[in-house]
Amino acid sequence: MGVSKQVVLGASMAFLALSSFNITTTATQAVASPTTNHQKQGKPTQEAAKTTLKIAFPSRADATDMQRKADAVAQLLSRELKMPVEALVSDDTAAVEALRADRVDVAFLSSRPALKAEQLANARLYLAEVRPNYSGGYTYKSVFVVPNNSPLKSESNPKQALEQLQGKKIAFTSPTSGSGFIFPVGELVKQGLVPNRDRLDSFFGQVSYGDNYSGALQAVLRGQADVATVSEYALKPPHITEAEGQQLRVLYAIPGVPAHGVAIDNDVPVAMRQNIINAMLKLNQPENNKLLKDLYNSTELVKVDHNNHLQPIRDALSRAGIQP
Repeated sequence: MGVSKQVVLGASMAFLALSSFNITTTATQAVASPTTNHQKQGKPTQEAAKTTLKIAFPSRADATDMQRKADAVAQLLSRELKMPVEALVSDDTAAVEALRADRVDVAFLSSRPALKAEQLANARLYLAEVRPNYSGGYTYKSVFVVPNNSPLKSESNPKQALEQLQGKKIAFTSPTSGSGFIFPVGELVKQGLVPNRDRLDSFFGQVSYGDNYSGALQAVLRGQADVATVSEYALKPPHITEAEGQQLRVLYAIPGVPAHGVAIDNDVPVAMRQNIINAMLKLNQPENNKLLKDLYNSTELVKVDHNNHLQPIRDALSRAGIQP
């Protein structure tokens, strides 16, 4: 378990093509002596009275003022757990590296980094975020979006819907995006339209990347692409305006994209792990819920099975020929 008396910051790993930021930390005040101590093989035993729980909070495109918001959540958890809790703001890549190096014990992660955290740190997801703009609560849809006046027709048969895209110009979100690339490419492979991610140009007339949801959708709105792939919630502000959203429609949707969640290092003892989960669930209570909403715009945390929750992204990665 990565509990210690000092903060050690790690470099981001290169296993994901994500931008890396420095990790910053702010520790909450200790409110009581901790009740759990854990010794990892080859590492000295920590003094129980000085144990600190460290949680990584990755920055996201729609999240601002992250350190202040993460500190507020850490303070609540510190009160509930009766131990110091330290908030570290980073990106997904640095958070996974921190789990691997035992510099944090818990991390909020999106689905693909969660798979990497399992592989490298034996961490697992125990909670998932629920958002009102997710059609599945703690899952959402990856969508192929076209202009309202596009001649392309929505079809109930997946292959018939997607084979219309042959020779068209497509704007993916980014090569690392789950809903904006991995799931769409996985579906194209599943329907036998492309062999893998490296042969997209054999099917599409042009392949481009918007770098984010807004960029991909703007390519369609400006006539630079015939179709874009994004998350279902990207069709509304802040990604595009309401007026722009009315100019677009969904051609085809892929359900079941796993929501972000909370991963806990497997080195954390079972009893303490359960205490952390219970403390996190206190964010669902009305008096605490604003802290959760402010953090990542989610309204609830729900318990999930790690394997079941992440199976859709495993399948999509495998079909697309992409390593986790």
